[in-house]
Amino acid sequence: MAKYSKKAQEKIGEVMGEFKKGKLKTSAGKKVTDRDQAVAIGISEAHQAGYKAPKQPDKKDSPEQSDKKSSSKQRKQSKK
Repeated sequence: MAKYSKKAQEKIGEVMGEFKKGKLKTSAGKKVTDRDQAVAIGISEAHQAGYKAPKQPDKKDSPEQSDKKSSSKQRKQSKK
């Protein structure tokens, strides 16, 4: 498992502090209300600053969803 550098941890901590105070905004200027989005913003800012931080996993490509897709394909093929 990849680890965060100390500077990346500090950066993410700063962003989470802004989130808790209600001052964190999206690039569109809207207030961030989702904790996961705040973490993603923190990791993104850490990457932009050049700190070592692992990439965020895509929620779209989770193993559970890929299993569902393959099983539905199998059902369609077996009906034919």
